[in-house]
Order: sequence, then C-alpha cells, then structure tokens
Amino acid sequence: MPDLCRRGFVTGTLAFTALPLRAQSDPWRDVVSQARGHDQCNALVIHMNGTEVVSEVFRGPGIGRAVPVKSVSKTIIAALTGAALDRGEIPALDTTLADIAPQLIPPGADPRVAAITVENLVTMQAGLERTSGANYGGWISSRNWVADALARPFVAEPGGTMLYSTGSFHVLGAVLSEVSGESLLSLARNRLGRPLGMDIPAWTRDPQGRYLGGNEMALSLPDMVRLGELYRQGGTWAGTQVLSQDWVTRSLVPRTRSLFSGLDYGYGWFLGQAEGDSYALARGYGGQVICIVPSLGLTIAISSDPTRPARSGGYFGDLMRLVEGAIIPTARSQAA
Repeated sequence: MPDLCRRGFVTGTLAFTALPLRAQSDPWRDVVSQARGHDQCNALVIHMNGTEVVSEVFRGPGIGRAVPVKSVSKTIIAALTGAALDRGEIPALDTTLADIAPQLIPPGADPRVAAITVENLVTMQAGLERTSGANYGGWISSRNWVADALARPFVAEPGGTMLYSTGSFHVLGAVLSEVSGESLLSLARNRLGRPLGMDIPAWTRDPQGRYLGGNEMALSLPDMVRLGELYRQGGTWAGTQVLSQDWVTRSLVPRTRSLFSGLDYGYGWFLGQAEGDSYALARGYGGQVICIVPSLGLTIAISSDPTRPARSGGYFGDLMRLVEGAIIPTARSQAA
C-alpha cells in the first residue's frame, strides 16, 4: 500500500476508533438524526420490551416536564371509558345517551341524539356536525359545550362516517362523570395516574365546570410511554391489571377510518401497518404522538411544538415516515 494511502487509512481508522463506543454501535443513531432534523420535533423517547433505547431532547421542555398532548387526550378518555365499562358503570358500548345520561340531552335536540351510543362517541361516529377544525372556536365560545355539541345538525347517521370531533369526546367525558359521580380529572388521576405513576395536571374546563374531554391535557414523555406500555402489555402495569385485556384487545380492532389520514380507527387509537407489523397511534395537534407496535415490543413517544399544525400531508406525514420507515425497521432488526 502506498505511504499516502496507508496514512489515510490509518488516520481514518484512528478517527473512527476515537468516536465514543455508543456512536460506533448505536443502531438508533440514524433514527435520532432524522428526528432532530425536523425543526418541529422537540423530543423522542423509545422503549423496546420495557427498556429505554432512545431518550433525546432536541429543543423545548425537558423529558420530565408535562407538555400539551392535545388530542392524545382522546386516547386517555377512551381508556377511562374502558375503565368505566370494566367497573359496570357503563353496561355496554351500545348503551344510548337516553339510557345512561338523558340529562345531558338539550331540549329540542334531534330525536336521534337519544339513540347515540357510547361506541358512537368513542369512535367519533355520532353523525353530528363536527366541533373540530373550523368549528372549534365557535364551539368553545358557546355557553354549554355539551349542549352545543348535541344540538348540532346531523350530517351522517349515527354509526356511519367517522367525523373527527372533540365534541364527541367531550360528551363522552361528561357521560363518564355522570355515571361515576366523579370529575374527569379525578377519574384520570385515580384510574390511570395513580396505578401508572403518572402525574396528570388539571386542565381546561367548560362553563359548567366539566373538564374538557378530548383536548388540552398534559403529560411528560415518560408518562406518554407509560400509557403506551399499558396498552402494549394488554392493560397491565407493574403486575396490576389497570384495564381489562378485553378492552385493550377491542380497542385495537378497526371500527372506522379517518377521512384525513386514511388510517383505521379503533377506540381512541389510529391503526396502521408497516410491512406486516401492526401499530396503534395516539395523535395530537402539532405532532404529539404515542405509538405502540406490540409485535416488536415497541413503544414510542414524540413531543412537538404544539403551536404549529401537523397535517397528514406535512409534518405528521414526516413523523409517519420516521415511524414506518426508520423506527419500526430498526426495531425489527434489533428483534431479529
């Protein structure tokens, strides 16, 4: 080997061996690099089979600080629905508003409102005009958020098209409070926060004092991971059955489909596949994400700038490519 080439080879080898061992061998370094490259992404935490393999903050609050999770709140309300079902407070998912909480139905509401079921609410198939998107501001400016959501015109039949609407989950949260006699905050802390060791701060309330169902909750990234792990492990945490296996299994079965992302939707979870591995996704405005891939023992938590949109054709699409094209393949290679 010529001297110049030999010197270049030795220099390159020394430079490589001078890198920290983690940088040489870490299979997740490309994943972290891709996540860091998205200026909207604040932090990424990944666990495999209960072991943390990535914990990185790129910008924004620290890992342990509670951050807005936006519509990931819907997944939490769905979990509390399962807890109420497990306790018999809700007899069945086909129980109607007329049967379980007739006092919530406003005077003059369309007669079909009485027949809306708990399942229609948790899958956002109530059929009522949406309160999200362009309608959100007017809805939260109303004097009674539950009544306003239920007084809206029907644009589909109950049980039909999925109409993404925070109002459906707010009504569901009100139902949970009525059947339990507790506030949504109390339910969240007692039925999820306490058994999982999660800190759940108080959040927005409506004019009647009900905590908002489906938006504005806050969790730290470790707590987002705990919620994902609860579902990945079939409703158990630290040896305690927090949610029934039956509820978790039923939650991750496609019930309808999002018109926006094209993903299937179960009970509070978006559902998809990446080369044969099924995943479940909790999604919040701005790019707040909890993702579980049970077949790979994988749980992912992502926090992002909550003030910027994350549309399926924009930053959320970037996150999906990160999950499907980088994180899941890396986990698959590690599981092999």
